[in-house]
Amino acid sequence: MGLGREQEVEIFKPPLFKPGEKVVSLKNVRNDGTLRGREIGEIVVKKGEVGYVRDIGTFLQQFFIYAVEWIDRGTVVGMRAKELQSLDRPKPAKEDRT
Repeated sequence: MGLGREQEVEIFKPPLFKPGEKVVSLKNVRNDGTLRGREIGEIVVKKGEVGYVRDIGTFLQQFFIYAVEWIDRGTVVGMRAKELQSLDRPKPAKEDRT
């Protein structure tokens, strides 16, 4: 039985997002206890909300954490790349296999 850990080390590649980039949340994100003044489990970012990358850090020497400012909420929340999509760069088109 595996531990369900991700094997890819993101920090070996360049970050997917840059500071100032406009992004959208792909998921509802709940407070894991690191956002002061909010209840644990409270939704702090809703799917579809738009924000801007302010800074980039790392976690466990493996993942990039993007500090995203959610303007409508007036808060900054750390997000993983898999939780975000750029609105400044178009998503690559999938090949038509007809």
